[in-house]
Amino acid sequence: MAWQMPSVETMEAMARRSLDTLPQEFLAEMGNVVIRVEDYADADSLKAVGLSHPMELSGLYTGRPIGDKSVSDSGTLPDVIHLYRQPILAEAQDRGISVNQLVHHVLIHEVGHHFGLSDADMHALEDQPD
Repeated sequence: MAWQMPSVETMEAMARRSLDTLPQEFLAEMGNVVIRVEDYADADSLKAVGLSHPMELSGLYTGRPIGDKSVSDSGTLPDVIHLYRQPILAEAQDRGISVNQLVHHVLIHEVGHHFGLSDADMHALEDQPD
């Protein structure tokens, strides 16, 4: 039986299940964050993070981290966690890990941005011994 690539809808369901595993205190602070799965990042998103090829970006948080929000933010668009399906599928295959595992990793990374963590902060947390 051939390996079947998960659809956008299946990957979104993976991300929602992954989000549900977060501790309740984190979930309570997620507010109206939207999870959006797309095949690739658009040119503007790539440019915003200094990349040029759509296969280089597997996830992106757009919005204001909760520590930067204020009451004057009323009426703004919701924050969005973008997961890019094709780069995730390719990376999972290259690394020999499950798509679900990589979706979880990318989602948690983008949730970290929602909470105001930088990439360096998250790498430091990931590198800490258990």
